[in-house]
Amino acid sequence: MKNKIYFFNEDIVFNLLYRKKIKQWLINVVASENKSLENLNYIFCSDEYLLKLNIEYLKHYTLTDIITFNNSNNKDIINGDIFISITRVKENAIKYNQIFYDELLRVIVHGVLHLCGYKDKLLKDRKVMREKEDYYLLGYKNL
Repeated sequence: MKNKIYFFNEDIVFNLLYRKKIKQWLINVVASENKSLENLNYIFCSDEYLLKLNIEYLKHYTLTDIITFNNSNNKDIINGDIFISITRVKENAIKYNQIFYDELLRVIVHGVLHLCGYKDKLLKDRKVMREKEDYYLLGYKNL
């Protein structure tokens, strides 16, 4: 079945607001990128939990706000697990002078954009990624 989007908590208590709106927004994002949405799992967790994943799977020994796992063998089908550290999102919201919910939405769409094929290691790629995030965040506000 297509367009399955789920939200889970791993080692924290977190209540995501406006789930239906976020699901519709993500469906719109994927469609705008000419991809087919099969399954998305968002897992909200702590810094500690995400750091363990970062070390185990990516061999990165740093804190991060998001890790995206692509579960699709087809570049046109979106199927993945997106782990988000709520701790890191809260700290980044303060660091970048953003409202927590806005920062969370940015990270949520960031994961989907990775699954759509966008990268963010190089400066030019980060610029494109940020432009896409900004564009889709406007789409969320206009829903």
